[in-house]
Amino acid sequence: MLDSEQLLDLLRGVAQGQVSPDLALDRLKSLDTQLVADFARLDHHRSLRTGFPEVIWGQDKTPDQIAQIMRAMQSRQTVVMATRVSAEVYGQIRSQVRDLRYFPLARICATVQDPSPLQSPLENQGQPIQNKPIQNKGTIGILTAGTADLPVAEEAAVTAELCGFQVDRLWDVGVAGIHRLLQNRVVLDRADVLIVVAGMEGALPSVVAGLVDCPVIAVPTSVGYGASFGGLAPLLTMLNSCAAGIGVVNIDNGFGAAILAGQILRTMERMTRSRT
Repeated sequence: MLDSEQLLDLLRGVAQGQVSPDLALDRLKSLDTQLVADFARLDHHRSLRTGFPEVIWGQDKTPDQIAQIMRAMQSRQTVVMATRVSAEVYGQIRSQVRDLRYFPLARICATVQDPSPLQSPLENQGQPIQNKPIQNKGTIGILTAGTADLPVAEEAAVTAELCGFQVDRLWDVGVAGIHRLLQNRVVLDRADVLIVVAGMEGALPSVVAGLVDCPVIAVPTSVGYGASFGGLAPLLTMLNSCAAGIGVVNIDNGFGAAILAGQILRTMERMTRSRT
């Protein structure tokens, strides 16, 4: 897979006569799509457009489909990941995909082309990924209101770490005991973007946004009694927050929150470079 610098080098080579048009065309073919059997069409050009490669939605795909897609992606991406993968499905695909790791709390399986291995597959239970180099500037703080919100929060945390961002975790600091949050102001203050995950009534993002000077991404979860309507109640609370500077993603969408946080940090870095 070509990144933007490699693409620029390729075009310069063509302009200077060092690379033939036929060779350039052959290399540019990898920027288009790739068919996988008769059920998937991979978008290898996505990272050039958006800054992040394609990720597999594992839920509702068969283990064989996930394995075939991951194998096709491995030759083009340094990180290949599938979200919403159960332990049972992981057990069926791990023999088909080399160097596959599983993060059970996040329900993510991934391969990383890196000489420093990640933690062994089943050791990651809500702890930072070990030996994963930080490739992007900025710190993403991730908070949960309660322990039941951890699967969604860990989906965000593992996604952000696999994308090369520094992540600070702060769990179980909901408004039912607000002193737990206030005792950990250092985590709030050093974050460049905060992801706040909450179910029930979803009040925590509003409280956090009133305390910090960085963007807050609110993630409603489907945790709560019947009147929470599977996450609809916290979603509406977050959308109706009176605190400024909150963006809201869909219910249980930890992955989307991590990518949004990454885009914010990448935009900040690009703006900083353009001013120097």
